[in-house]
Amino acid sequence: MMTSEEKEAKYKELLNQLSALMDPNIAWVGNAGNLIAAIQEAFKHWWCGIYVVNSNNQLELGPFQGPIACTLIGFGKGVCGTAWKEQKTIVVPDVHQFEGHIACSSASNSEIVVPIFKNNQVVAVLDIDSIEFNQFDEMDAKYLEKMVLNINF
Repeated sequence: MMTSEEKEAKYKELLNQLSALMDPNIAWVGNAGNLIAAIQEAFKHWWCGIYVVNSNNQLELGPFQGPIACTLIGFGKGVCGTAWKEQKTIVVPDVHQFEGHIACSSASNSEIVVPIFKNNQVVAVLDIDSIEFNQFDEMDAKYLEKMVLNINF
């Protein structure tokens, strides 16, 4: 496991990379795909992806890297739906202790979900899962919240 200093250095490097990689002139899906790929390349998480609020008021699977995933998540359901409902980042050290957790993969043990806003409305969430317990903390939240600003929904 990397030290806090190593993790912060990796996030800072990733933020610099993303500032050059994100293109405000393309559709959100391209930037989201590159963001997911960059996060995965840097951190090698179990699963990393975006769920987008669809016209049926559900979270629908978007670009991701990792094993197969749930395709639809309801408002307020699981960690993703709860982050959407509460409009805040949620860090879960042990998903097995999160009431209502949706187990898209039984290998997942910790999770962080970051809401993505446009015009003060949640339009999507960034979801990252780890096979390690206690993988995510406030540092992850801080940097991931900055990163999703570059997607351009």
